[in-house]
Amino acid sequence: MATGNNQVVIENPVINSPFAEPQRHFRFSDEGITNEIVSQRRESAYNGESFFVRHAYFTGADEPYEKLKRALRADIDEAAWSSLYSTMNRPFDKPKTGKIAIKVINHYGDEVLKVFEV
Repeated sequence: MATGNNQVVIENPVINSPFAEPQRHFRFSDEGITNEIVSQRRESAYNGESFFVRHAYFTGADEPYEKLKRALRADIDEAAWSSLYSTMNRPFDKPKTGKIAIKVINHYGDEVLKVFEV
Protein backbone atom coordinates (compact mmCIF):
# COMPACT_ATOMS: atom_id res chain seq x y z
CA MET A 1 0.00 0.00 0.00
CA ALA A 2 1.51 3.39 -0.99
CA THR A 3 0.93 6.52 1.06
CA GLY A 4 0.63 10.09 -0.20
CA ASN A 5 4.39 10.68 -0.20
CA ASN A 6 5.15 7.48 -2.20
CA GLN A 7 6.27 5.70 0.96
CA VAL A 8 5.27 2.04 1.04
CA VAL A 9 3.85 0.54 4.21
CA ILE A 10 4.04 -3.25 4.31
CA GLU A 11 1.53 -4.73 6.72
CA ASN A 12 3.23 -8.15 7.07
CA PRO A 13 6.92 -8.02 6.10
CA VAL A 14 7.60 -11.71 6.88
CA ILE A 15 7.36 -13.60 3.58
CA ASN A 16 10.00 -16.32 4.05
CA SER A 17 10.57 -19.05 6.60
CA PRO A 18 13.21 -18.23 9.19
CA PHE A 19 14.56 -21.78 8.79
CA ALA A 20 15.22 -21.85 5.02
CA GLU A 21 16.96 -19.76 2.43
CA PRO A 22 14.73 -16.94 1.21
CA GLN A 23 12.60 -17.79 -1.81
CA ARG A 24 10.86 -14.43 -2.25
CA HIS A 25 11.58 -10.75 -1.70
CA PHE A 26 9.98 -7.35 -2.04
CA ARG A 27 10.99 -5.55 -5.25
CA PHE A 28 12.94 -2.32 -4.92
CA SER A 29 12.56 0.52 -7.40
CA ASP A 30 14.53 3.76 -7.78
CA GLU A 31 12.17 5.28 -5.19
CA GLY A 32 12.69 2.47 -2.66
CA ILE A 33 10.82 -0.67 -1.60
CA THR A 34 7.55 -1.63 -3.30
CA ASN A 35 4.84 -3.97 -2.07
CA GLU A 36 5.39 -6.27 -5.08
CA ILE A 37 6.69 -9.73 -4.13
CA VAL A 38 9.23 -11.36 -6.46
CA SER A 39 9.43 -15.18 -6.40
CA GLN A 40 13.21 -15.58 -6.38
CA ARG A 41 16.13 -14.95 -4.08
CA ARG A 42 17.49 -11.41 -3.91
CA GLU A 43 21.15 -11.12 -4.88
CA SER A 44 23.44 -10.81 -1.90
CA ALA A 45 25.25 -7.54 -1.29
CA TYR A 46 27.86 -9.41 0.77
CA ASN A 47 30.09 -11.11 -1.82
CA GLY A 48 27.72 -14.06 -2.05
CA GLU A 49 27.88 -14.78 1.69
CA SER A 50 24.67 -14.52 3.67
CA PHE A 51 23.53 -15.53 7.13
CA PHE A 52 20.59 -17.94 7.03
CA VAL A 53 18.98 -19.15 10.21
CA ARG A 54 18.93 -22.95 10.22
CA HIS A 55 18.24 -23.48 13.91
CA ALA A 56 16.89 -21.05 16.46
CA TYR A 57 16.63 -21.58 20.19
CA PHE A 58 14.85 -19.37 22.69
CA THR A 59 16.01 -19.75 26.27
CA GLY A 60 15.46 -16.20 27.48
CA ALA A 61 14.07 -14.93 30.73
CA ASP A 62 10.62 -13.59 31.61
CA GLU A 63 8.12 -15.60 29.55
CA PRO A 64 10.02 -15.96 26.23
CA TYR A 65 7.13 -17.94 24.65
CA GLU A 66 4.61 -15.16 25.30
CA LYS A 67 7.08 -12.45 24.22
CA LEU A 68 7.80 -14.25 20.93
CA LYS A 69 4.08 -14.72 20.24
CA ARG A 70 3.52 -10.98 20.80
CA ALA A 71 6.53 -9.98 18.69
CA LEU A 72 5.46 -12.21 15.78
CA ARG A 73 1.77 -11.43 16.29
CA ALA A 74 1.05 -15.09 15.71
CA ASP A 75 0.26 -18.30 17.50
CA ILE A 76 3.17 -20.70 17.87
CA ASP A 77 2.63 -24.44 17.96
CA GLU A 78 3.50 -25.57 21.49
CA ALA A 79 5.24 -28.74 20.26
CA ALA A 80 7.43 -26.65 17.96
CA TRP A 81 8.12 -24.23 20.80
CA SER A 82 9.25 -27.05 23.09
CA SER A 83 11.89 -28.05 20.52
CA LEU A 84 13.15 -24.43 20.41
CA TYR A 85 13.22 -23.84 24.17
CA SER A 86 16.52 -25.66 24.63
CA THR A 87 20.25 -25.15 24.92
CA MET A 88 21.01 -28.35 22.96
CA ASN A 89 21.17 -28.04 19.18
CA ARG A 90 19.71 -30.50 16.71
CA PRO A 91 22.02 -32.36 14.25
CA PHE A 92 22.58 -30.77 10.85
CA ASP A 93 24.46 -31.55 7.65
CA LYS A 94 27.85 -29.95 7.11
CA PRO A 95 27.37 -26.86 4.91
CA LYS A 96 28.99 -26.80 1.45
CA THR A 97 30.92 -23.69 2.46
CA GLY A 98 32.64 -25.54 5.28
CA LYS A 99 31.66 -22.78 7.69
CA ILE A 100 28.94 -22.21 10.25
CA ALA A 101 28.05 -19.05 12.10
CA ILE A 102 26.71 -19.00 15.64
CA LYS A 103 24.78 -15.91 16.66
CA VAL A 104 23.63 -15.38 20.22
CA ILE A 105 21.18 -12.63 21.12
CA ASN A 106 20.20 -12.10 24.72
CA HIS A 107 16.84 -10.81 25.92
CA TYR A 108 18.28 -7.26 26.04
CA GLY A 109 19.09 -7.37 22.31
CA ASP A 110 22.87 -7.67 22.77
CA GLU A 111 24.34 -9.98 20.15
CA VAL A 112 27.55 -11.83 19.36
CA LEU A 113 28.39 -13.62 16.09
CA LYS A 114 31.25 -16.07 15.56
CA VAL A 115 32.10 -18.01 12.39
CA PHE A 116 33.63 -21.49 12.69
CA GLU A 117 35.31 -23.73 10.10
CA VAL A 118 33.78 -27.23 10.19
